[in-house]
Amino acid sequence: MTPADRTARPEPGIGLTEPVDPSSISFGDLVARFDQRIDAWFEPLRGKPVPDTAARIVSGLGDRGLLWAASTAWRARRPGSRRNRAVRALAVAGAESSVVNALLKAVIGRPRPNGSDLRLGDNIVPLRAPTTSSFPSGHTLAAFCAATVLAEPGDRSGTALLFGCAGLIGLSRIHLQAHHGSDVLGGMAIGVALGVAGRRLV
Repeated sequence: MTPADRTARPEPGIGLTEPVDPSSISFGDLVARFDQRIDAWFEPLRGKPVPDTAARIVSGLGDRGLLWAASTAWRARRPGSRRNRAVRALAVAGAESSVVNALLKAVIGRPRPNGSDLRLGDNIVPLRAPTTSSFPSGHTLAAFCAATVLAEPGDRSGTALLFGCAGLIGLSRIHLQAHHGSDVLGGMAIGVALGVAGRRLV
């Protein structure tokens, strides 16, 4: 195959049979390609009991801040300044993420991924059906906002655990096709930005 033949090959999902002019590719095309690539990484794992169950559990822990409430309760188990800071941090993170997430979803109104062909095996772990628009991923936004605000100076292991859990929540939303990959990436960026701003209040 010659270089010219390779240039003329159709791009997946685009349906072009002639060379693609980079200047003709829109931002929306780039986002769609990104989302398709990310979704393809998860497809081999869907329909398998262990990944499906893990995704359901992790996603459920992100519902309504359950994981972050548990983290706060652990850090607030003893009275003192650490308890006061943990409670303030949870309140700030919850308020920030709820308001900003709701506003962005209402303004952007992006459709959720088409889950008609989603292959998830039978599972006793419940899965809450999304009712809002797709961008940003609210679970991911709240997770990274909470992780950023709750992180304590000098506590490297605790910080790593917080952000590790936040990352798993984001991945679970893609696995379950509740969100596009770009929704999760946007949720991460917005959540960290809100968390940095929120730290000044605690």
